[in-house]
Amino acid sequence: MSYLRFDVLGEAFKKHPLEVKLPGVRPDEYFGKYVFNKEKMFKYLPSDVYAKMVDVMENGAVMDRALADKVAEGMKKWAMDMGATHYTHWFHPLTDTTAEKHDAFIEHNGKGGVLEEFEGKLLAQQEPDASSFPSGGIRATFEARGYSAWDPTSPAFVMDDTLCIPTIFISYTGEALDYKAPLLKALHAVDKAAVDVCHYFDPAVKKVFSYLGWEQEYFLVDEGLYAARPDLLMSGRTLMGHNSAKNQQLDDHYFGAIPERVQAFMKELEIEAMKLGIPTKTRHNEVAPNQYELAPIFEETNLSCDHNMLVMTLMRKIARKHGFRCLLHEKPFEGVNGSGKHNNWSLGTDNGHRLMSPGKTPTDNLMFVTFVVNTLTAVYRHNALLKASIMSATNAHRLGANEAPPAIISSFLGKQLSGLLDSLEKSSSDELFKIAGKTGKKMLDMPQIPELLIDNTDRNRTSPFAFTGNRFEFRAVGSEANCASAMIALNTAVAEQLVDFKAAVDKLVAGGMDTKEAIIKELQKLIKYSKPVRFDGNGYSDEWKEEAARRGLDCETCPPEIFKHYTCNDSVKLFESTGVMNKAELAARTEIKWEIYTKKIQIEARIFGDMAINHIIPVATSYQSNLIDNVYKMKGILGDEADELASTNIELIKKIAKHVKAIEEGVNQLVEARKVANVLEDEYEKAMAYYKTVVPKMEEIRYDIDKLEEVVDDNLWPLPKYRELLFVC
Repeated sequence: MSYLRFDVLGEAFKKHPLEVKLPGVRPDEYFGKYVFNKEKMFKYLPSDVYAKMVDVMENGAVMDRALADKVAEGMKKWAMDMGATHYTHWFHPLTDTTAEKHDAFIEHNGKGGVLEEFEGKLLAQQEPDASSFPSGGIRATFEARGYSAWDPTSPAFVMDDTLCIPTIFISYTGEALDYKAPLLKALHAVDKAAVDVCHYFDPAVKKVFSYLGWEQEYFLVDEGLYAARPDLLMSGRTLMGHNSAKNQQLDDHYFGAIPERVQAFMKELEIEAMKLGIPTKTRHNEVAPNQYELAPIFEETNLSCDHNMLVMTLMRKIARKHGFRCLLHEKPFEGVNGSGKHNNWSLGTDNGHRLMSPGKTPTDNLMFVTFVVNTLTAVYRHNALLKASIMSATNAHRLGANEAPPAIISSFLGKQLSGLLDSLEKSSSDELFKIAGKTGKKMLDMPQIPELLIDNTDRNRTSPFAFTGNRFEFRAVGSEANCASAMIALNTAVAEQLVDFKAAVDKLVAGGMDTKEAIIKELQKLIKYSKPVRFDGNGYSDEWKEEAARRGLDCETCPPEIFKHYTCNDSVKLFESTGVMNKAELAARTEIKWEIYTKKIQIEARIFGDMAINHIIPVATSYQSNLIDNVYKMKGILGDEADELASTNIELIKKIAKHVKAIEEGVNQLVEARKVANVLEDEYEKAMAYYKTVVPKMEEIRYDIDKLEEVVDDNLWPLPKYRELLFVC
């Protein structure tokens, strides 16, 4: 290990705090402390205002400016009691990050001083610069006006000294420039469509909620080592680096004992998350070294998406207090698992029906099968769109490798549910709807071990969209993505399918068929139609790729091509018919995805070229010079005898020269490829040029750099290696 790497590592170890004091005896004493939830509303708002706010939040009642004025007054008082001096509209632009502009609670008082003020107009609406965020051409630089508008269904919260108000973000002409606006529309669409279908089984259902439970994977890297890696610093991943002799092959990190320093980070993260009302539940070591996972309890989807964005902010912030940097990139290290954000999704009614869970009666189970089959049909109909919703330049590195699902959207159901659907396709007997949930089963001949409750499905880690007993797990979502992207596509697709299902059933009923018989007849049709998307086998096999293509599933792996599916005819029809997005908004999002893809690869290529020329080649040639000097000295002392004794060094000199030449030529070609791509005006063409020429060239050059890492003196190598990055914690 070089002196530089040893020094930065030693400094980091001196700084991190291992002790984190709990703010109370139990989490329920501080949970939601910094959230303007119903408890705080009840305390700070007049009773009539509180009642109206609950009606807005739970029933979608109209929020008028008079009500906003009264809420703002109580919200300001609470926030200032919590130490807030500023407020901000907190929104999710199309950057997979959050945005905020802080304003103080002050206005001129007309007497040379200031007074604290926060009116309903400031709560309800602000004006961020719409041209400075990605807009896909909707807003030009000279057309800057855009609006953020309060989302009262997601509670305001205090972060540090600022009251944060969750908002949507739209352009001056009304198009959505964020994730939250279309997400709220998608949730409304699936609510309305699902309620109509639920009425076949229970007319008392008034509302259907979409639920989301995300599992956030991430890496922690020592801050000192991170600072010595320009690629990690600028792109979030290592663009070069040879595999460590030991990585995850022994499976000894997964669910292992959490290192003390990491435990301290996790403890503080959980406490701060709970203060913000985020119900963190699970933490553990993940498969790769220095990889971990955090998961909360299920929540309503809009709130859950907000909470995930907050958690990622907290992770980055708190990691630095403990001498770490948190890596949320999907594939920061080659050769080990990447990080996903598994989106566990389900639907439930206001009166207790869990629509993705088997019930206790044939009627409940018919409702369960109805929603499962319609979900499968939606996933099959919009197979390519769902992949587009989770694809990115960063997630493309992860999909299909090291336990990540492949870039083919299929659904695993498990033996029992698959068998039930196959039987239902051929028969309509009530006997089919006796579905087992968890059942007791004697699996071990050990009297001291309690009876095991066996789930109705196994798990399939290679399935991008797996049924896991009472929900679907969308495993293909990337770790640094906004959950809302996948949830917009999924909920909208399911909403459209439920509308079509109801229309088909109602048509059969209008023709004289019994309602139950009509439901089963339509389900039989959909089971047959959606069968190509069902796959319970190994998603990594070459055989599956060939089979998936034969089934008509989308097998494209090129991100710029995949993004096109946002504007295909089926997608436009889907989003416009449900009122979630229009064609212009979809075209803008596609343009943004191409642009962001290009810029991320462009940044990586610039960093890569700089590191290759200014870090790697000088060190390699310096070591080569040392070897040459050694050979000359041996010849001076040993004469001809040195030819044989120095042969190893001579071969090493040649090997280094070969790799250095390849790197120099490769970087020149990389620069030229970038120049050719950069002059292209069409964003799709530019993204494709980067995909076809820049990305492969970086992979070629990396091979030679990683080979040099194996032979160059470790004391000279300028970058922390995988064995340090992955095992120092």
